[in-house]
Amino acid sequence: MDISIHTTVLPHDDPDASLAFYRDTLGFEVRTDVGSGTMRWITVGPADQPGTSILLAPPAADPGITDDERQTIAEMMAKGTYGWILLATRDLDSTFQKLQEGDAEVVQEPTEQPYGVRDCAFRDPAGNLIRIRELR
Repeated sequence: MDISIHTTVLPHDDPDASLAFYRDTLGFEVRTDVGSGTMRWITVGPADQPGTSILLAPPAADPGITDDERQTIAEMMAKGTYGWILLATRDLDSTFQKLQEGDAEVVQEPTEQPYGVRDCAFRDPAGNLIRIRELR
């Protein structure tokens, strides 16, 4: 079996703010940007990894979602408990400094975890948790 991870999805509630964060702060390239207003689906990813993408999507666009579920999603996004992703870099300190200078919301400074990982964490404009681990 030959399976790869192609795209993961994170919600946005302000496509322009999310686009600016992923393009300008994280340095990802924009691959697609379709829709209009708050109903935009934006695909971004690292320029040197064309086969791996993040789809930034309106969280409650699925017609099968109930109003109660939409409300729950909105509340979880506001608390920062709905979406998250784990990224990796070889230079965690430099990446952390760049993101901090880019005005990203810091959740955790670079920390050596007891389980053998050194990482840091930020929130994107929609409240998604962005954990970045150091590749060793």
